[in-house]
Amino acid sequence: VVMEEKKLTLVLGASLKVERYSNRAIRKLREHDQPVVAVGLREGMITDVPIVKTIPADIHVDTVAMYLNTDNQKAWEKQLLALHPKRIIFNPGAENPGFAKEAGSAGMETLEACTLVMLGTGQF
Repeated sequence: VVMEEKKLTLVLGASLKVERYSNRAIRKLREHDQPVVAVGLREGMITDVPIVKTIPADIHVDTVAMYLNTDNQKAWEKQLLALHPKRIIFNPGAENPGFAKEAGSAGMETLEACTLVMLGTGQF
């Protein structure tokens, strides 16, 4: 039996508001049994996932699901480059060609895509 490898997804811009796409993505990732670290402005819980205000040290991130606009990404760019995730998904509204180019040059896959659509169509 081949077990599907569980890869950690960092959701940056996590929101406690259920109508927000970041919140919906966290719930959908958990429905798919994917491990999630949620980072947002306000601490709280989305299903079994705590929202924290900083990226935890010593985590190995496969995918970053970006839900911050370009201006709000600036504070996180160096930390994300240091994390060196396999890929960064720039969700609608989070497109950032400059940072995507920098991450791509550092060997990370960058996508302008919707995490929810990718999960729903099996492309995640």
